Amino acid sequence: MSSWFMYVVRCCDGSLYTGITTDVDRRVYEHNYTQRAARYTRARRPVKLMYSTDFPDRSSASKAEVKFKRLSRQEKEAAIDCEAT
Repeated sequence: MSSWFMYVVRCCDGSLYTGITTDVDRRVYEHNYTQRAARYTRARRPVKLMYSTDFPDRSSASKAEVKFKRLSRQEKEAAIDCEAT
């Protein structure tokens, strides 16, 4: 059984992009170098991984993604800073 991850990247314009994947390193590479990147990040390269956390299944990761996306910008930055320390 594979783990799923919720991840947050910072785009070159300072904006944040949140997604889910089974392989964070591959997904960040795709965001930076391939056409498999989300349209949003293709226009804002390069991106830098700011945060990731694992979940036992896709459903849990998706729920965490939705919850994170509902936060204000300030709350998102605080959450990222909290996890980085």
